[in-house]
Amino acid sequence: METTLTENILNVTLLEPRQKHPTIFVRFDELAEGENLIIHNDHDPKPLYYQLLGERGNIFTWEYLEQGPEWWKVKISKKILGENDQTLGEIAAKDLRKAQVFKKYGLDFCCGGKKTVKEACAEKGLDVTKVEQELQQADRLPSSRPIPYGDWNLDFLADYIVNTHHSYVRKTLPDIKTYANKVMKVHGSHHPELIRINQLVEEIYAELTAHLVKEEKVLFPYIKELVFSVNSIQPLHAAHFGTVQNPINLMEMEHELVGKHLDEIRKISNNYLLPEDACASYSLLYRMLDEFEEDLHLHIHLENNILFPKALKIEKQLND
Repeated sequence: METTLTENILNVTLLEPRQKHPTIFVRFDELAEGENLIIHNDHDPKPLYYQLLGERGNIFTWEYLEQGPEWWKVKISKKILGENDQTLGEIAAKDLRKAQVFKKYGLDFCCGGKKTVKEACAEKGLDVTKVEQELQQADRLPSSRPIPYGDWNLDFLADYIVNTHHSYVRKTLPDIKTYANKVMKVHGSHHPELIRINQLVEEIYAELTAHLVKEEKVLFPYIKELVFSVNSIQPLHAAHFGTVQNPINLMEMEHELVGKHLDEIRKISNNYLLPEDACASYSLLYRMLDEFEEDLHLHIHLENNILFPKALKIEKQLND
């Protein structure tokens, strides 16, 4: 049967069912790197996405141009050799609007930011085509002049993290600790999850209290030395911890631990759902925990996905 082909468009509704996928695969294989094929179908060709991924690997991008009710049109582009998928952290670092998509689907772009979208969706059993489509749609959202964290000098970014996020942790966490203990004592007999929440808050408090000091006294000053050495073309003084990768590894491990604690709190509180007998302190505790987690996501994102990778790049540049 004849197919309609105009400007690399394939109307698969004109193919016999058994010819559809084989024909698409042949046409895809004929594409040069960077070229694309647009397929027209009368239903969602999502199964093709997973078959293509399974049989050809992660060498293509998939973009819906139209989604029913009569036509589904999809642009399949062959990636350029050596062009890897960006990680969640890299995507969020370039456009923080896309972090809202990750939050919606529970995808960790902070501590788990080194996974690709496909990897993260596979781990959670999510429909990757839906997530990637929402990320593409975020590109078309009007921008409200997002803060250009990625453009800042690293010494300025380090100071910003201390003055904004470290200060917030020091101001807020003692109150959360106090209320977690208070609410547990009043309501713990009827809501035993509060006992575990109080324990997790205590651990978060102890972990972050020491963590902030290590960043402010050791890692951030060294990052500022890196910036100074580059700007002044001065030799870099040897650090007692060796390469900056060593304290970064430790900080990322501690970020992950605190992130897991907050994930557990959110799960056992059923996304901070208040019971009918919740008092004002109960409500305040859950609201503070929710806001604290939101701030920590951005806090860790700025470090794991922007500050740390750039510091490693500068140190490598100085040592080459």
